[in-house]
Amino acid sequence: MNLHLSLTPLISLIAGILILVMPKLLNFIVAIYLIMIGLIGLFGAGALHLK
Repeated sequence: MNLHLSLTPLISLIAGILILVMPKLLNFIVAIYLIMIGLIGLFGAGALHLK
């Protein structure tokens, strides 16, 4: 059984839950999210596929 897990939806889900639980962290979470998406875009997610 192969499990293909995309990284961006997982990061989005975790960030959304953290914002709901701790709204004061909004700026920090958004900054980390944007950095992660930028790094994934620059380096590609090809090496990050989980099997």
